[in-house]
Amino acid sequence: MLAALYYLLMLLLGFAWYKFGQNLIRKESRGESDLSTKGLVGPVGLLVTSAVAIYLLFALVRSLIRGEVSCIGKGCKVHAYTLATNAGDYWANIFYIAWMVFGLSYAVYVTIKIWYRQ
Repeated sequence: MLAALYYLLMLLLGFAWYKFGQNLIRKESRGESDLSTKGLVGPVGLLVTSAVAIYLLFALVRSLIRGEVSCIGKGCKVHAYTLATNAGDYWANIFYIAWMVFGLSYAVYVTIKIWYRQ
């Protein structure tokens, strides 16, 4: 039951993140005070966000190929979950990494879309 609540909250967070990004994209180039609409991240933030997203994507693909993912969190620093022995924890960590990749990629997409609109 706790896992279902966790995944439901993750889906709600993703929906809120999507709606926030769409609202930013729909805004006009200039607001009421003649200031340009800002993206989710700035130029340096875009580079950092892109680098983190690419690293997490690499970690996700590597984990799927090897069937082993490192534990994410404070309590289990060096523990690794394998698909054969800890399937539930393995897929939970894979889901979390994938969620982070999609969220960060969407932030980069929204920012670039705002910067290059006509």
